[in-house]
Amino acid sequence: MSTRELIRELPKSDLHVHLGGSLREESLIEMAEERGVKLPADTKEGLRKAIFKERYRNLEEYLRGFEYTTAVLQDSKALERAAYELCLDCQGEGVRYVEIRFSPQLHASEGLTVSSTLSAVSKGMERAKGEFNGRPEIRDGVEPPFQAGIIVCAMRYFSPSFSHTFAEMYESFDLPEDRIFGLASESLVRASIRARDELGLPVVGIDLAGQEHGYPAEDHAEAYQLAHEAFLGKTVHAGEDYGPESIFQAITECHADRIGHGTWMFNTDQIRDPKIGDRDRYVDQLVQYIADRRITLEVCLTSNLQTTPSFKSIQDHPFKKMLENRLSVTLCTDNRLMSRTTVSREVELAVQAFDLGPKEIGDLLIYGFKRSFYPGPYLEKRGYVRRVIDFRDEVLSRHGIKLKPYGTLTY
Repeated sequence: MSTRELIRELPKSDLHVHLGGSLREESLIEMAEERGVKLPADTKEGLRKAIFKERYRNLEEYLRGFEYTTAVLQDSKALERAAYELCLDCQGEGVRYVEIRFSPQLHASEGLTVSSTLSAVSKGMERAKGEFNGRPEIRDGVEPPFQAGIIVCAMRYFSPSFSHTFAEMYESFDLPEDRIFGLASESLVRASIRARDELGLPVVGIDLAGQEHGYPAEDHAEAYQLAHEAFLGKTVHAGEDYGPESIFQAITECHADRIGHGTWMFNTDQIRDPKIGDRDRYVDQLVQYIADRRITLEVCLTSNLQTTPSFKSIQDHPFKKMLENRLSVTLCTDNRLMSRTTVSREVELAVQAFDLGPKEIGDLLIYGFKRSFYPGPYLEKRGYVRRVIDFRDEVLSRHGIKLKPYGTLTY
């Protein structure tokens, strides 16, 4: 079951992948040269030594790479190319559904609005989608097609130096920073809803990214309420750089359907709220709350290993505990460039580190499709997931893994 070829052939999803963190190295070098952006190196090897490393001291060092990728993604042509190539890379390893996330406000400069950044990314996605879905095996219904959506990222924190848009907000609003952060998120959500409803763009959800510690999700509650009322999907980076109470706040204040990472969910030492007396009981209740409501965790093994010094190996990751508690989890890449990974590699790591069997992997991969913010009607999504399941079963059968009644796998 754990052979690399089988994992590559199985249909996969990626619900947590950042556009700016997933450029091809050669494309970054080329686009930087075209746009006069100075990189710390002009070769793939040099970039890996300088910024795209195997391990990082902390999350802050990991995120430094975005300074360079964001700098080249400041025009429609670059955004379209990045989205197109990311979709091609996904298709090349058997990913049939992807939700590309990025912060339009980091890329919206003079002459480039939130709507135009979304249009550019959508154009790249649709080009790749059209090419892939034109294949005979897709047209004839033998295999499921490739589908994609956009998740817009609001920022927990930003400064005027982050982008032209954020600089204008600081200049326009004489308000405390937390209010500026919240207003920026509200503005993003309103523009994204218009892009979906008036332009027909596949905006499927909102995310909250950036520095977690010191910048609570509750600052963005009004923006998430707008998204909630507009029936956008809602995910939040939480429990990556702060404790379990950050995860709970994301769910209760922001209506989160999914949680990005959730790495510190089981760690009582990460609880900072002095009002929480019985920490073990709090964590247990949080886990049961998440399990009962089927809130999906977007797990990024390699990324977490790279940015968490206390993790000496993948086995230190709480992924196994998540499975033991029957939580809804899906494996994601986070940043294909910064983490030098693919979905296939993440699955292979999980199989090797946690001794997962055929049924566990088969079910795990389907969770991503089921818990996606699919850009279409629910009945269409049901039909799509059914095609994915049928294709999964066919791939497993080709590799000698047969289905028993009721979906139980056997060799």
